[in-house]
Amino acid sequence: MHTRRTPTHRRNRPRTRAAATLLTAALLGTACSAAGGASTSAGAEPGAAQATLAALPAATPAALAPYYGQRLRWRDCGAPGFQCATMKAPLDYAKPDAGDIRLAVARKKATGPGKRIGSLLVNPGGPGGSAVGYLQQYAGIGYPAEVRARYDMVAVDPRGVARSEPVKCLDGREMDAYTQTDTTPDDAGEQDELVGAYKKFAEGCGANAPKLLRHVSTVEAARDMDVLRAILGDSRLNYVGASYGTFLGATYAGLFPKRAGRLVLDGAMDPALPARRLNLEQTAGFETAFQSFAKDCARRTDCPLGAKGTPPATIGKNLKSFFTRLDSRPVPTGDADGRKLTESLATTGVIAAMYDEGAWQQLRESLVSAMKENDGAGLLILSDSYYEREADGGYSNLMSANAAVNCLDLPAAFSTPDEVREALPSFEKASPVFGEGLAWSSLNCTYWPVAPTGEPHRIEAAGAAPVVVVGTTRDPATPYPWAKALAAQLSSGHLLTYDGDGHTAYGRGSACIDTAINTYLLRGTPPNNGKRCA
Repeated sequence: MHTRRTPTHRRNRPRTRAAATLLTAALLGTACSAAGGASTSAGAEPGAAQATLAALPAATPAALAPYYGQRLRWRDCGAPGFQCATMKAPLDYAKPDAGDIRLAVARKKATGPGKRIGSLLVNPGGPGGSAVGYLQQYAGIGYPAEVRARYDMVAVDPRGVARSEPVKCLDGREMDAYTQTDTTPDDAGEQDELVGAYKKFAEGCGANAPKLLRHVSTVEAARDMDVLRAILGDSRLNYVGASYGTFLGATYAGLFPKRAGRLVLDGAMDPALPARRLNLEQTAGFETAFQSFAKDCARRTDCPLGAKGTPPATIGKNLKSFFTRLDSRPVPTGDADGRKLTESLATTGVIAAMYDEGAWQQLRESLVSAMKENDGAGLLILSDSYYEREADGGYSNLMSANAAVNCLDLPAAFSTPDEVREALPSFEKASPVFGEGLAWSSLNCTYWPVAPTGEPHRIEAAGAAPVVVVGTTRDPATPYPWAKALAAQLSSGHLLTYDGDGHTAYGRGSACIDTAINTYLLRGTPPNNGKRCA
């Protein structure tokens, strides 16, 4: 799902906030995430009896004392005003003496005036988004001045991500081939090619990080945050997480309810859903967002998908027809590496623009160029920003980490291609435009080299201080019902609703949302449960 953003979707970034709060890495991404307790199988429907994530003992085990007691050596790092350090955590919390993992940490100290409240950890989502990059490029300079005045702004790249011993599955050229793989196979041969791409990706991850791949779960990342909390000298963890970052933050609250401070979970996930249901509901979320875009497009003279007043359903059919044409006749892009705009790249480009309504004009212009001028450069830029492809042809490890975490956190959505075919009608009903591709993209964890350690589960965090859960009504990547579900699960959840478009709500222009969250962060007073903002 991607991101937050602001700056992080790279390249010639359309800077759609879409980037790091991915969740599922859209088309060749992965099953949406969740992790932890125990319960229903991957195909089970929610509503069955489920385990609740159990809190860990309050006392720190003696074997972990050296980690909790370590001191960081802060140093200057690139960006003015920021300091960086490296912390150690056990690779395996069940066997703390079996080796360490090194995690990258960054901070920007409170600027004042006003009494310092403590540290505020931030995470942009993904999984796989760099929290350190997010801090340095946005949160540490773009969060409200009054928040930055009272908190040390802090980030840690989760294990396997960016600067923290990153998982890496394929090189740049291999990733280019992977992202261009057809995710709407028309015959057995194309299906075999897609399955082969998933297998090659998984094999690359397993070969390059066989040990690490078993220890990049959300539960482990949440435990790392508690170690960092102690190192920073905070009795409670204060945190703002977006998209997948909400699952990470909720997991922390479930494991350490008495240490949970002021937690903002923006663009929330529902940890009780199995992978197939998560992917199906996210597919519907992208359709909801597309319908909103289609209505807006049909009011404009530059809409390439229909004249003024064209019904959204027709707009969608016209886009799907364009994708179908690209399947057999890719469009030139002028790319230095010779890539053309394929159906898969174009679809990812459109999905990237769904994260932020501010990117809709860019999407319209890119579609005009591709559909009427035979120039796919604009949609390729959007797709590259989603995948975090750099101008030199390299990729960040976003997609590798995204798969590594998701495939460990939940059992795969599907066991075989035949199961995908059986589920196609439900996915295409959820989204006539994106359903087919997103259904096939849910197959990638099927071939993962490491067995999952998590299952769907509820998170109640009994005894935690008030937790603010934020949901956007037309959020494509984290559908609004997920926020309602998480707020209801949490014993102290307060639902804050943004009636609007785009992924996440904080810092996106709603004074109502920002004031409610800032008041909570600065004073500890949560908004009334059920508060709505336009």
